Amino acid sequence: MTTHWNYPDPALQDELRKIANAIVAPGKGILAADESVSTMGKRLADIGLENTDENRRKYRQLLFTTCPTIGDNISGVILFHETLYQKADDGTPFPELLKQRGIIPGIKVDTGVVPLFGSQDECTTQGKTFPSLGKFNM
Repeated sequence: MTTHWNYPDPALQDELRKIANAIVAPGKGILAADESVSTMGKRLADIGLENTDENRRKYRQLLFTTCPTIGDNISGVILFHETLYQKADDGTPFPELLKQRGIIPGIKVDTGVVPLFGSQDECTTQGKTFPSLGKFNM
Protein backbone atom coordinates (compact mmCIF):
# COMPACT_ATOMS: atom_id res chain seq x y z
CA MET A 1 0.00 0.00 0.00
CA THR A 2 1.28 3.38 -0.98
CA THR A 3 1.26 6.20 1.52
CA HIS A 4 1.25 9.76 0.21
CA TRP A 5 2.56 12.51 2.43
CA ASN A 6 1.82 16.20 2.42
CA TYR A 7 5.05 17.58 3.84
CA PRO A 8 5.00 20.71 6.00
CA ASP A 9 6.43 23.89 4.52
CA PRO A 10 10.25 24.23 4.61
CA ALA A 11 10.27 26.66 7.55
CA LEU A 12 8.31 24.24 9.73
CA GLN A 13 10.49 21.35 8.59
CA ASP A 14 13.59 23.32 9.62
CA GLU A 15 12.07 24.13 13.02
CA LEU A 16 11.11 20.50 13.64
CA ARG A 17 14.55 19.30 12.51
CA LYS A 18 16.21 21.76 14.89
CA ILE A 19 14.09 20.55 17.82
CA ALA A 20 14.62 16.87 16.94
CA ASN A 21 18.40 17.36 16.70
CA ALA A 22 18.43 19.15 20.07
CA ILE A 23 16.46 16.32 21.70
CA VAL A 24 18.83 13.60 20.43
CA ALA A 25 22.06 15.51 21.05
CA PRO A 26 24.98 13.26 22.05
CA GLY A 27 25.24 12.70 25.79
CA LYS A 28 21.70 13.88 26.49
CA GLY A 29 18.44 12.14 27.26
CA ILE A 30 14.76 12.74 27.88
CA LEU A 31 13.26 12.87 31.36
CA ALA A 32 9.79 11.32 31.45
CA ALA A 33 8.12 13.34 34.22
CA ASP A 34 4.58 12.77 32.99
CA GLU A 35 3.31 10.77 35.97
CA SER A 36 -0.44 11.05 36.45
CA VAL A 37 -1.92 12.06 39.79
CA SER A 38 -2.42 8.41 40.74
CA THR A 39 1.09 7.34 39.68
CA MET A 40 2.60 10.30 41.50
CA GLY A 41 0.58 9.25 44.55
CA LYS A 42 2.39 5.90 44.55
CA ARG A 43 5.78 7.63 44.41
CA LEU A 44 4.85 9.93 47.26
CA ALA A 45 3.45 7.06 49.34
CA ASP A 46 6.80 5.28 49.00
CA ILE A 47 8.43 8.18 50.85
CA GLY A 48 5.61 8.65 53.36
CA LEU A 49 3.97 11.72 51.84
CA GLU A 50 0.32 12.45 51.12
CA ASN A 51 -0.75 12.81 47.48
CA THR A 52 -1.57 16.55 47.44
CA ASP A 53 -1.19 19.22 44.76
CA GLU A 54 1.56 20.86 46.79
CA ASN A 55 3.53 17.66 47.35
CA ARG A 56 3.35 16.81 43.65
CA ARG A 57 4.56 20.33 42.81
CA LYS A 58 7.45 20.07 45.27
CA TYR A 59 8.46 16.66 43.90
CA ARG A 60 8.53 18.02 40.34
CA GLN A 61 10.37 21.14 41.44
CA LEU A 62 13.03 18.90 43.00
CA LEU A 63 13.44 17.09 39.67
CA PHE A 64 13.71 20.27 37.62
CA THR A 65 15.97 22.26 39.96
CA THR A 66 18.24 19.49 41.27
CA CYS A 67 21.25 21.09 39.62
CA PRO A 68 21.64 24.33 37.61
CA THR A 69 23.46 22.38 34.90
CA ILE A 70 20.77 19.72 34.47
CA GLY A 71 20.40 20.87 30.85
CA ASP A 72 23.90 19.54 30.16
CA ASN A 73 22.46 16.02 30.32
CA ILE A 74 18.70 16.40 29.80
CA SER A 75 17.52 17.60 26.39
CA GLY A 76 13.77 17.39 26.97
CA VAL A 77 11.17 16.69 29.63
CA ILE A 78 7.79 15.09 29.03
CA LEU A 79 5.34 16.86 31.33
CA PHE A 80 1.98 15.82 32.75
CA HIS A 81 -0.89 18.22 32.04
CA GLU A 82 -1.01 19.39 35.67
CA THR A 83 2.67 20.36 35.51
CA LEU A 84 2.03 22.98 32.83
CA TYR A 85 0.30 25.14 35.41
CA GLN A 86 2.63 24.52 38.35
CA LYS A 87 5.32 26.99 39.36
CA ALA A 88 8.57 26.92 41.28
CA ASP A 89 8.75 28.56 44.68
CA ASP A 90 9.91 31.81 43.02
CA GLY A 91 6.81 31.87 40.77
CA THR A 92 8.51 30.67 37.57
CA PRO A 93 6.24 28.31 35.59
CA PHE A 94 7.87 24.89 35.20
CA PRO A 95 7.95 25.01 31.37
CA GLU A 96 9.80 28.36 31.56
CA LEU A 97 12.14 27.04 34.26
CA LEU A 98 13.08 24.16 31.95
CA LYS A 99 13.63 26.48 28.98
CA GLN A 100 15.95 28.62 31.14
CA ARG A 101 18.05 25.49 31.65
CA GLY A 102 18.19 24.73 27.93
CA ILE A 103 15.64 21.92 28.20
CA ILE A 104 12.77 21.49 25.76
CA PRO A 105 9.45 21.11 27.61
CA GLY A 106 6.89 18.85 25.99
CA ILE A 107 3.63 17.19 26.81
CA LYS A 108 1.95 14.01 25.77
CA VAL A 109 -1.81 13.99 26.04
CA ASP A 110 -3.00 10.77 24.49
CA THR A 111 -6.58 10.89 23.22
CA GLY A 112 -6.53 7.56 21.40
CA VAL A 113 -5.59 5.98 18.08
CA VAL A 114 -6.88 7.50 14.84
CA PRO A 115 -6.26 6.90 11.12
CA LEU A 116 -3.04 8.53 9.93
CA PHE A 117 -3.93 11.40 7.59
CA GLY A 118 -2.84 10.78 4.02
CA SER A 119 -2.14 7.08 4.55
CA GLN A 120 -3.88 3.84 3.73
CA ASP A 121 -4.80 1.70 6.75
CA GLU A 122 -2.16 3.24 9.03
CA CYS A 123 -2.84 4.70 12.47
CA THR A 124 -1.22 7.15 14.84
CA THR A 125 -1.79 8.22 18.43
CA GLN A 126 -3.92 11.34 18.59
CA GLY A 127 -2.89 14.02 21.02
CA LYS A 128 -3.38 17.65 21.87
CA THR A 129 -0.90 20.46 21.51
CA PHE A 130 -0.46 23.34 23.86
CA PRO A 131 0.68 26.54 22.17
CA SER A 132 1.22 28.11 25.58
CA LEU A 133 4.51 26.22 25.70
CA GLY A 134 5.66 28.42 22.85
CA LYS A 135 8.50 27.66 20.51
CA PHE A 136 11.82 26.58 21.90
CA ASN A 137 14.46 29.07 20.81
CA MET A 138 17.85 27.41 20.40
